[in-house]
Amino acid sequence: MAIGYLNGKIINSDDPVLPIDERGHQFGDGVYEYIRVYGGRPFMMKEHLDRFFKSAEAIKLNLDHSREDIEEITADLIKRSGLSDCDIYMQATRGIAPRNHLFPNVPASISMTVKPFRAMDETLRENGASIKLLPDERWQNCWIKTLNLLPNLLAKQEAFEAGAFEAVLVRDGVVTEGSSSNLFLVKEGELITPPATKHILHGITRMAVIDIAAELGIPVKEETFAPEAVLKADEVFLTSTGIEIVPVTTADDQKIGSGKPGDITKKIYEAFMKRV
Repeated sequence: MAIGYLNGKIINSDDPVLPIDERGHQFGDGVYEYIRVYGGRPFMMKEHLDRFFKSAEAIKLNLDHSREDIEEITADLIKRSGLSDCDIYMQATRGIAPRNHLFPNVPASISMTVKPFRAMDETLRENGASIKLLPDERWQNCWIKTLNLLPNLLAKQEAFEAGAFEAVLVRDGVVTEGSSSNLFLVKEGELITPPATKHILHGITRMAVIDIAAELGIPVKEETFAPEAVLKADEVFLTSTGIEIVPVTTADDQKIGSGKPGDITKKIYEAFMKRV
């Protein structure tokens, strides 16, 4: 059975349980988190929950659950699943109510699933991935981890259809982030990543990489840069909970650096894997 949780009940997450009038379904009116579990331990759980609650507060959503409640539910689901290494998806919406644009006076709807790791093609880590630079057509508050992901999906699909692994988005002449990842450049031994403004998701793996770089004595600059800087970088890599750290070796079909995963990227990935 695929283990899940919905509003106080343990469920089979493969069963159809979503009411038509669920506001996440009808409006995308909610927020979510995706957490990776290594050896039975959710990685950077505190930071994920910090973001989850900040996102909920930003859309004026009262979760009706404390952090302790969510931690207990998560631990119970991991135990029930029997999985040591797995993915947790948690979602909170504004509840179940007849369709109306105004906020209803009903409890929030909280759901979670625990599933095995989504396997990634490890040759991408060995050989490097390709990216495609595309216009950032999302809204202004990308720091909120909202369910409204259609622009991200469209960009990701366009990149995929062009033979690229990820879409990297450009707004007003500067690079923001990937459609489902953060972006780092390496130039002359320094890491450069776009600053944590409202136009990017403040990624948990991004946060870990910045901390790891400090431990390794690698300088980090959080500053804006143009798309041309990506093409002129010595190394480029992507970060996210799902992919961890993936080197990028081509952008818009142009070779980056040597065209192979770089030494600094490898060093940071090795340090990251020692943390998890």
